[in-house]
Amino acid sequence: MKKISMRTRVLTGAVAAAALGAGTLGAVSASADTAQTPAVQAAVKADPQNKNLTETTELTVEAATKAAQATLDAAAKAGQHVSVAVVDRDGITRVLLKGDGAGPQSPVSAERKAFTAVSWNAPTSELAKRLAQAPNLKDIPGTLFLAGGAPVQAKGAPIAAIGVAGAPSGDLDEQFAQAGVAALGK
Repeated sequence: MKKISMRTRVLTGAVAAAALGAGTLGAVSASADTAQTPAVQAAVKADPQNKNLTETTELTVEAATKAAQATLDAAAKAGQHVSVAVVDRDGITRVLLKGDGAGPQSPVSAERKAFTAVSWNAPTSELAKRLAQAPNLKDIPGTLFLAGGAPVQAKGAPIAAIGVAGAPSGDLDEQFAQAGVAALGK
């Protein structure tokens, strides 16, 4: 068997790497060009006659901010220092405000309460009562079954939720969250 020199091996490896790189660049370039075609652009537009598509309703950032501020204002009026989170239908945080003087745990708790409320389309005070029948609910990641979360609905379906944490009781937290929900109706 003939021995290949080090120079030949290095040169062969460099040529192979260059060919692989050119192929990868071409594939990436081709996929980027495809994203700009009229067919792809047309697919982005919703077709209301297509039964394979759904339409969703969600709060604007402006509305979520308005609700969060109304919640903080209600808490401040009561002399409470809280954090408030507004999440969308998927439980993704749209607005998170840590009020002046609110505890360090309150932003995370507010987010979890909001996530829990939107997930089950119910106030978290009601969901906390359900733990007696289904104690494993509390094991679902990201949830917090304490009063202080309130769903925001449109046409009976949840589109967002407001979670509040930091007041001395969950009942107060939930009262402030409901003030945020009410502000959306104005």
